[in-house]
Order: sequence, then structure tokens, then C-alpha cells
Amino acid sequence: MRKLLTALIYLTGISLAGTAVMAQEYEGCFLIDKKGNVLQLTKLCPNNARPVVPTTAPGMVQARIKRRDGGTPVIDVVFNGNQTFEMLLDTGATGTAITPKMAQALGVRQEGVMRVDTASDTGLIFPLGRVASIQVGAAIVKNVPVTILPKLEIGLLGQNFFGRYELTIKKDVVEFREQSSGGTAQK
Repeated sequence: MRKLLTALIYLTGISLAGTAVMAQEYEGCFLIDKKGNVLQLTKLCPNNARPVVPTTAPGMVQARIKRRDGGTPVIDVVFNGNQTFEMLLDTGATGTAITPKMAQALGVRQEGVMRVDTASDTGLIFPLGRVASIQVGAAIVKNVPVTILPKLEIGLLGQNFFGRYELTIKKDVVEFREQSSGGTAQK
């Protein structure tokens, strides 16, 4: 029996030694279904719920830059305390804009419309909704209006989130520092 067990362990070791392992393409806790949709599983994996660099100083939060899209930082942003999406840090946007897929995943209902001016157009009308919270690390804003832009491929994190913070965009991280005017990270 001992020889058989030793042989099985040896054969198992040989078969596993040649097994190739691929690194996870994206950070976080998720499942990709057969249609290619990313399903967040952060409630099942609390250690990976917020793939953001932790706060490094009082009143400051750092968010890791995952990549840059046209030079603009892309960071992970947590909505409603449990759903993480990649967002462009749009320093020129007054408000936060989400994609229709994000709106559907978050259960955002249209509350009205918003007139939007862009660099190329003025007076565009888009659906307006609301999310319970937007969070990057310990920086959080609650009860946030969001515009749903049908042609977006990735959301835009705007000044209605980071307007109370001083931003420093570095090579690999974005730093959010509470402004010294006595504001807090909670809204």
C-alpha cells in the first residue's frame, strides 16, 4: 500500500510539474461568463474587494493607475460599496458619466435629463440617474448624480467626486488629498 501511495504521489508530481499557469489578466475578484461579461464577486473575496493602493498619509488616498487611455489615467472605482469599474479620471468633466452597461449593472434609474456641453458639441441631452456612493480607497461621496452617456466605452470620473480633493497625477498613482478648507471625505 505504501509503495502504491508513493507511486501515485510521484506520478501526480510529474503531471503537475509541466502544467502551465497563466497570470490573471485583471485584478480583483470576478468571474467572466461565457458571453464575456465580467461579474464582480467582491462579496465572496473581501481581501480583493477594492484593488486600490491603501491610504499612505492622513487625508490622502492613492489609486493605482491601471493604464492610460490617450494619456488619461484609468483607475478602479467602487460604486455602491460593492461593484468595481474602471474609470477615466476626467479632470475636465464637471460630473461623473457612466456607460449604459454600468447603469444596468448598478440598477441606475433615470431621474431626468441633463444638458451636457462637450469639447465638440453643446446642448446635448442625456439621461440623468443617481448612485448611492462612489469610492476610491477611503475617499467616498454619497448620493451622486451620474449622467448615462450611450456612446461611452468606459466611465468618466468627474469633479462631483474629486472636487473636494487636491489631485496629484504621478507615473503610477493618483493621489487624492483632502483640501485644507476643512472639508471631509464624506458627503
